[in-house]
Amino acid sequence: MSAANIDAEKTQEKAKVLADALPEPVGYKMLLVKPEIEEKSEGGIVYSDETRRKEEQGAVVGFVLKQGSLCYKDETKFPDGPWCKEGDFVLLRAYSGSRFSIKGKEFIIVNDDQI
Repeated sequence: MSAANIDAEKTQEKAKVLADALPEPVGYKMLLVKPEIEEKSEGGIVYSDETRRKEEQGAVVGFVLKQGSLCYKDETKFPDGPWCKEGDFVLLRAYSGSRFSIKGKEFIIVNDDQI
């Protein structure tokens, strides 16, 4: 599967609904949500729930929900300023960060320099 299988609109909708119920990241931590995977391919092949779940877990893309107050404040580490902001899709290493699930949706807490 590819990035074309990510349902960006559905990811953003779910993120908005859940954002207020989620913990606030502190310091240089960021709260990401794993993207929703489309239910079928461009060719019309319907993915099983298991296939979609595995693709979501291993995805290297995240949607930035919230950032701690110290994210990207270290000017020696980030001389060009922030690498991303809330509402951006970002790349990260597969299976990085601290993961947890709420209502069947997977979230990740990562450091600002893991993006």
